[in-house]
Amino acid sequence: MGAKVRALRLREGMTQRQLAERLEVSASYLNLIENNRRPLPAKLLLKAVQIFEVDLTAFSDDSDQVLVDELRQVFGDPVLEDADVRVNELKKFALHHPGAAQGLVKLYRAFRAGRDQLPSEGAAAPEPSVERGHLPSEEVNDFIQGHRNHFPELEDAAEALWMSAELDAHDLQKGLIDHLRWKHGVRVVFAQQVDHTAPVRAFDPDNRELTLSVLLPPRSRNFHLAHHVALLDHPKLLDRLVVDPALSAGSRVLGRLVMANYFAGAVLMPYERFVNAAREVRYDIELLGHRFRTSFEQVCHRLTTLQRRGNKGVPFHMVRVDIAGNINKRFTASGIHFARFSGACPRWNVFRAFLTPGVIRRQLSVMPNGDRYFCIARTLSRSRGGYRAPTTVHAIALGCRLDYAQHLTYADGVDVERGDNVEIGVTCRLCDRPDCTERAFPALQSPLAIDPNVRMPSFYMSSP
Repeated sequence: MGAKVRALRLREGMTQRQLAERLEVSASYLNLIENNRRPLPAKLLLKAVQIFEVDLTAFSDDSDQVLVDELRQVFGDPVLEDADVRVNELKKFALHHPGAAQGLVKLYRAFRAGRDQLPSEGAAAPEPSVERGHLPSEEVNDFIQGHRNHFPELEDAAEALWMSAELDAHDLQKGLIDHLRWKHGVRVVFAQQVDHTAPVRAFDPDNRELTLSVLLPPRSRNFHLAHHVALLDHPKLLDRLVVDPALSAGSRVLGRLVMANYFAGAVLMPYERFVNAAREVRYDIELLGHRFRTSFEQVCHRLTTLQRRGNKGVPFHMVRVDIAGNINKRFTASGIHFARFSGACPRWNVFRAFLTPGVIRRQLSVMPNGDRYFCIARTLSRSRGGYRAPTTVHAIALGCRLDYAQHLTYADGVDVERGDNVEIGVTCRLCDRPDCTERAFPALQSPLAIDPNVRMPSFYMSSP
């Protein structure tokens, strides 16, 4: 637990002396605890939970499981499959040397990306690029996860905008347009577009003109307006937020836009009003969407950001997938793990949501380590034009640990204690369940043993 105390302290930017004073112990004693030379007493553990505003699960043995699972994937690569590395060794490595472990995962990620770009036999070689092996989206995802998807300065800036611009919830679009005109001299026009491939937002800095497509629904227009307010009102804040050694130059450009999107969500759904409304309607996503004039997905995004000190919401995880099974958005505050280098478990209800378009599906699930979750999932359709414009379909899942299910309206009528739990995993390669009928790959830690005389329902199931 000492290493976890140290990691939380560093995350909060506290010195050993500052934390020792709050724990009411000497700095030398805290130093011994952080180096695992003294145990962490229960009294100090409870104090640490209050100081860092985390759950006790943050100090549990599996709180570093995400990093351990990523290391397991790294050493499961055919290049390293002969390396005799035990799971316990990876756990110790992740616990005592998290920086080195994350660096190894990052190096492997770059290796994978570079390998995927190598030309196949007979194919033309790709143009050389300094960005080869570089994955900005993954770096930004890690950056957001490192901040627990909560940025207090952007929350404060969004609330300040409501006050300074005297925004009206009943006509937010007019308030944002007026703010852009009076503060920045920007004129907003709506383009009568027919081509669904045309930009939905374009800014001409010379003429100070922001063009929005009429194909955008009102909730999306407000989002894009608020996004542009962030770019013009807070350029230095956005720059400062993405000054992170984990972000490369290209990733910082993407991260800056993601931070502007975060600001836009905070403007459309101001923190205090939103978290209070969420509790009032018991996290009913559609009711929240009606109240704040936002989409289902916008509400789901906002629900994952409710981590303000002293006024936290339910810690959710969220994942969005396309019809091919690609995970294109993910965030976890619940502790559930998402595979970084391979496909997800087919038993997740987010994939089965495609079978019942538009219908919310509920699922009680249990991970191999015994962690239990309650999740909902449904499909989202998005069209960018008229009859001839293609429709994009995604599925989005929102979930939490079972302990929090009582706060959700979706759990009503579900026997969360004795109900049927679907056994899910991170991915087949990291799941040790030998009897799964949907297993697509053998487990990393289990040698492949095939009996030619017995054919199981799944090729990689263990024979009886």
